[in-house]
Amino acid sequence: MSTKKRSSMTNLQREAEAIAPRLRFPEFRSRKAWDLPSLAEISSPVERRVGTAALTPVSISAGVGFVAQAEKFGRDISGNQYRLYTRIGRGDFVYNKGNSLKFPQGCIYEWRGNDEAAAPNVFICFRFKQGNENAFFRHSFELNVHGHQLKPQITSGARSNGLLNITKGTFFGVRMPRPEPDEQRKIASFLDSADSLISSATRKLSALESHKVGLISLLFPSDDSQPPTIRFPEFARTRRWRVRQAGTLFHNRSERGNSDLPIYSVTVNDGMVPRASLERRVDDASDPGVNKKVNAGDIAYNMMRMWQGALGVAPEECMVSPAYVVLTPQADVLSQYYYYYFKMPRSLRLLASHSRGLTSDRLRLYFQDFSRISLPHPAMPEQEKIARCLLSLDELISTQSRMIDALKRYKTGLMQKVLCEHVEDAE
Repeated sequence: MSTKKRSSMTNLQREAEAIAPRLRFPEFRSRKAWDLPSLAEISSPVERRVGTAALTPVSISAGVGFVAQAEKFGRDISGNQYRLYTRIGRGDFVYNKGNSLKFPQGCIYEWRGNDEAAAPNVFICFRFKQGNENAFFRHSFELNVHGHQLKPQITSGARSNGLLNITKGTFFGVRMPRPEPDEQRKIASFLDSADSLISSATRKLSALESHKVGLISLLFPSDDSQPPTIRFPEFARTRRWRVRQAGTLFHNRSERGNSDLPIYSVTVNDGMVPRASLERRVDDASDPGVNKKVNAGDIAYNMMRMWQGALGVAPEECMVSPAYVVLTPQADVLSQYYYYYFKMPRSLRLLASHSRGLTSDRLRLYFQDFSRISLPHPAMPEQEKIARCLLSLDELISTQSRMIDALKRYKTGLMQKVLCEHVEDAE
């Protein structure tokens, strides 16, 4: 068959395999449908080895992107394999074959650093050819266009090294829906603007969280025998805070639960949450005669993780695992105030020092040990003022976090309309 005839058949095949998104910008609506080239046709493998070059070894975390190995693992894990790592530069894309909840078939990110880096040689690296806009394909990979096609090709779970059995041939056979370059640029710019909104909102969230950390360090004393750095004006002339043992502030509730009460779990980041709301499997006992009863306003903490901040204030009457300690506050104690106090890094170190165990993963804080800890104790009105101040800041943080989640959902919805997510729609 002549080259001319083969070329003609290829063009006919392209037209038959054309695909179009649900929404197109007005100036492109009269254009032809998008074509479906394979990655092998529009990109080139990047296979240059690092050798003796001194580059930063990197890894990839799904949903995050590139992370230096020293930051992700606490050390450089490249070892003797370093010289076999792939040398990547700005604009190169890297496919991590590890599965994750966000990207079950692996994730792809573009290296956008100014300096070169060293990527593990088990990753597949490639660079797009001229006429293809990196930003457009970056959003396509975020939408998991590749994953939908790779899913049927995965014949078994992850190997012992945690990687999926995807060969280079299979990977480069993935087809990428693609308009002409000017439409690629328009779509990329549009979606980049959504990313800018998300980044701006994320920076504001980080600023609020940093402000909270700083404020807590000022509202609570750095030394329990001294007053805090700042006090609200109405308390500036009142007596210094007392120091009392925890056992005089809380008593250990050991009352058993009943079947009418919901079961809660304690988390490090979110305090007390309904067990049913957790995605992970929880081994709390379901027998109400075994679980402990918790009244609204009690503090429950995980004996094995209190030193990490696993505690929360009960929002309602409920039950918790018998592995938890339930603290019932005395009349002059506001649980929310002590919740914030126990969350401070200095307090966590104090809690760890009173916990028992040969190693950190076996530390347990029993109530009898907790009861002997000395705690700063202002009068109830000042406890309430501090707690209200920090609660209002937490509400701002929660609102900002929800806004970011909404923006991310909005962007995903936009991508699903202006990009072609499922190649099989072309058939």
